Amino acid sequence: MDAATLTYDTLRFGEFEDFPDTPEPVWILGKEYSALTEREQLLSDVASRLWFTYRKNFPPIGGTGPTSDTGWGCMLRCGQMILAEALMCRHLGRDWRWARGRRQREEYVSILNAFIDKKDSYYSIHQIAQMGVGEGKPIGQWYGPNTVAQVLKKLAVFDTWSRLAVHVAMDNTVIIEEIKRLCMPWLDIGDREELNGCLEGACALVEEETALWKPLVLLIPLRLGLSDINEAYIDTLKQCFMLPQSLGVIGGKPNSAHYFIGYVGEELIYLDPHTTQPAVEPSEDGQVPDETYHCQHPPCRMHICELDPSIAAGFFCRTEDEFDDWCMRIRGLSCKRGGLPMFELVDSQPTHMVSVDALNLTPDFSDSDRLERFFDSEDEEFEILSL
Repeated sequence: MDAATLTYDTLRFGEFEDFPDTPEPVWILGKEYSALTEREQLLSDVASRLWFTYRKNFPPIGGTGPTSDTGWGCMLRCGQMILAEALMCRHLGRDWRWARGRRQREEYVSILNAFIDKKDSYYSIHQIAQMGVGEGKPIGQWYGPNTVAQVLKKLAVFDTWSRLAVHVAMDNTVIIEEIKRLCMPWLDIGDREELNGCLEGACALVEEETALWKPLVLLIPLRLGLSDINEAYIDTLKQCFMLPQSLGVIGGKPNSAHYFIGYVGEELIYLDPHTTQPAVEPSEDGQVPDETYHCQHPPCRMHICELDPSIAAGFFCRTEDEFDDWCMRIRGLSCKRGGLPMFELVDSQPTHMVSVDALNLTPDFSDSDRLERFFDSEDEEFEILSL
């Protein structure tokens, strides 16, 4: 059976390889589990992640376009999953767990509604596909990880409920000053020491936690090799799944894109979007039939060496302290022997990087144009699944 035509019932009730009995630790988005003694907690954590797959019979994209994303939307669905994880961390907390049949919290329902397959949902397949046209990707064309990251960055601006600061790092470089300016637009970095301890003015702007720091979604498009992943990056990639700020990785292997949420031993653990399910309509009271949005079988696994080298890693920092902690941990990884850093973390913009302001370009255009040429030049390595 073609992976693109699998049904939900096939996946739920078909034969799936159970999670291995192994003494090696299992890492899921910053949480460590024992497959021997914490299997139930492990599977509950996996099932609590939002799982977005191909859908069919949704309203035509753009009014006259496709009514299904089967065969071309897998990377878009992976982008939805990594952003949904950020929204759940933002509104529910990393320790929140889903239970089938339970009436869900209002925040959860709002998150799910943001991804429903219709044109007016913030992060629907309709919005992503149409915004992608501005990135040079016609509706129905396969996306690379960078394109999805750029589109999510643009769409997040309209989500006034979540008030996220989405940053897509350029040139394998994360610039701390750039991020702090994005997350604290009310405060100039140069004046911060003078104003430290006198934040009443900032608090008066808005009476909520985002007054001082807009929660950060950091997406880092990376290329970890030419046609195959460079094994020197493998240890560092594994360690990224151990960070408490981890949102996972979007990428895949030839023929398909996946959302990677952790690892065990030499295997990556991932959620697979390659099954086609009917589109879901919210009920009159706004509740969403959500059972098909959670993976209730053991998660898929693949050897880490099978990973295509073009990926995007994601991290979420609710507060400035969490971002500072992330920076400390990343620098700690760079000091360890045996692993090659996947990206550079610097305090301010390196002199070799061209300033967006100097070019008189908007950040969106500059980010997209420069990264498209490097990261998505290899999109042809991924085949579009056809029925």
